[in-house]
Amino acid sequence: MDIFNWISNNYIEVFGAVTGILYVFLEIKQNLWLWPIGIITSAVYIWVFFTGKLYADTSLQGYYLVISVLGWYWWIRKKSGRMGDRSGTEIPQSGREKGRKGETERLKVTRIDLKTGIVLAAVLCALYFILWFVLSHLTDSPVPAADSFITSLSIVATWMLARKIYEHWYLWIVVDAFASVLFITRHLYPTVILYIVYCAMSFAGLIEWKKSLTKQ
Repeated sequence: MDIFNWISNNYIEVFGAVTGILYVFLEIKQNLWLWPIGIITSAVYIWVFFTGKLYADTSLQGYYLVISVLGWYWWIRKKSGRMGDRSGTEIPQSGREKGRKGETERLKVTRIDLKTGIVLAAVLCALYFILWFVLSHLTDSPVPAADSFITSLSIVATWMLARKIYEHWYLWIVVDAFASVLFITRHLYPTVILYIVYCAMSFAGLIEWKKSLTKQ
């Protein structure tokens, strides 16, 4: 098949792949533009996955739209106008502190704690079995187990990204590697390339975010 004809017939998926790569690049750099780009990418892949009968992944893109808005909010938060102790007593501020009232303060990269890890593991298991049951009994999905696994893990990883938890990169490596194989079986080849690139970029993300932890 002529490459130009193929691109013209799959331009929506190709566009989604390009914006998806840009999204991960901005994620590695902790750039706030990743969230609006993520919204565009998710909108494109709602159509791509629905036509490919990957229903859990279609729902996942809707979740991405919502979490992108929340992530944007969580990554930028306003400093309070006054500083006080827990009793509500105002603490005197220096001239520099007063001049910074209302500035935005970036959310910092953190490591996951044991309690959060246990809760997320429980959520992951619950999501998997719920999605598997729905896809197995209520849809014509040809790959309910694989689709449910990728979707549930991606939901947890995206929430961790929105909270800037370092370990989310490990989840993305698993998701991207597993999804690459699944999408080959569904003949979504631009998306296969996208997820292979995602996987490689996730390793780069581990390195870059580790530097942030070291600086902090």
